[in-house]
Amino acid sequence: MAVEHLLATGRTRIAHVTGPAHHAAAQDRARHTVELLEHSSLEVATGRVHFGEWSEAWGRSAAEAVLRVAPDTDAFFCGNDQIARGVADTLRENGVDVPGKVAIVGYDNWDVMALASRPPLTTIDTDLAEIGRQAALRLLDAIGSRPEPGRHTVPCRLVVRESS
Repeated sequence: MAVEHLLATGRTRIAHVTGPAHHAAAQDRARHTVELLEHSSLEVATGRVHFGEWSEAWGRSAAEAVLRVAPDTDAFFCGNDQIARGVADTLRENGVDVPGKVAIVGYDNWDVMALASRPPLTTIDTDLAEIGRQAALRLLDAIGSRPEPGRHTVPCRLVVRESS
């Protein structure tokens, strides 16, 4: 949806900045981005996907790198809203008009990031609240069930960190 939106708005030099290459979500988004661009006889700006961390800092670094290598980039599709916010910060600090010259699309629709970004982010809404609700229900079901006779359970351990 993100790449289709960017193409529909006339963007043709689209960079893809995403999370770590060992994450399935980053790989899937990258693969679909590259395939859709190729289907449109295009390729990602800079000729490659930019894998990094799920962070604003990575978004800022990646945006600087993309602009150095492909200054004609006219859009960024980011693997999450944190990355997108970092990209937006870098573009704004470099005087780049968003969305006039360069458009940005994030992923997750995390309000804290998407709404606080300047300008507010266009983003893919994955309905994280519903995903969390369903995960909690499945966990409660699993906790409530009794292990079958002969089944082994994995022992739990407490890992103490700074939060307690």
